[in-house]
Amino acid sequence: MIETPHGDLATGERSTRNRVARSILDHGPSTVADLAGRLGLTQAAVRRHLDALVADDVVAPREQRVYGARTRGRPAKVFALTDCGRDAFDQSYDKLAVDALRWISKAAGGGEQGEAAVAAFARDRLAAQAEAYREAVDAAEPADRTEALAKALTADGYAATAKSAPGPHSGEQLCQHHCPVAHVAEQFPQLCEAETEVFSKLLGTHVQRLATIAHGDGVCTTFIPRGAAPQTTSSASASTAGRNPA
Repeated sequence: MIETPHGDLATGERSTRNRVARSILDHGPSTVADLAGRLGLTQAAVRRHLDALVADDVVAPREQRVYGARTRGRPAKVFALTDCGRDAFDQSYDKLAVDALRWISKAAGGGEQGEAAVAAFARDRLAAQAEAYREAVDAAEPADRTEALAKALTADGYAATAKSAPGPHSGEQLCQHHCPVAHVAEQFPQLCEAETEVFSKLLGTHVQRLATIAHGDGVCTTFIPRGAAPQTTSSASASTAGRNPA
C-alpha cells in the first residue's frame, strides 16, 4: 500500500489514491482520461489525486510518446510511477534472495558445505559496506566508536542507535531498529552472523548478539563490553550471532 506523508487523509481518500497508483503500475503510464475510465472516477477527482501523488514523488508527469503520424494539438500528458513509487509496492526481492542463497547452498553440495558457502557469500556481501563503516569508526575517539558505527548504519537504512547497557555489566548496546534483510535472515542466519563478525572487527573487541528482528525480536541488539581485551579473531563473537541465547 502506498503510504503518503498526509497523515490526516481519510481512509477512503487513501484507498482511492492507492487505486490510482496501482492502476498506473498495472497499465503503465496513463492519461487522466485513461485513469478516470478505468477507475470510474471523474477527471477532476483523478487530477486531485495525481497532484497529491506527484507532490509525494510517487508519480511524475511526462509527455506521451506518439508512435506513427502525430495528430494536431499538444500530446496528452501521461503519469508514470517514479522509482520511489514503484518501490512502495510489494516486490519479490526477498524471494529472489532466498532462492539465490538456496541455489548457492545446493551448488556447494548442501549440508555443512552449503552452509559454509552461504556464510562466505554473507561475509563478502558485507565487505564493501564494512569499509565505509571502518572510516567512520576509525575517525572517532575510542569512547565514541559505537555511536559512530550506529550513525554509519543509520545512513545505510538500519535506523541504529547506541546507548549504555542496563544491568551489572559495563558496556553499550548497539540497537538496529530496522533490518532490510530480516525476512531472508529468518532462513539464513549466516547473514546475521556475518554482520556480528563485522561489528567485532570494526570495534576491535568481542561482541554478543542478544536479539535479532529475524528471530522475532523487535530490535536487533548487540552488546559491546567496555574495557574488554581486543580480539584478533571473530570466532567467539559469531558463535551466537543471529540466534537468540538460550
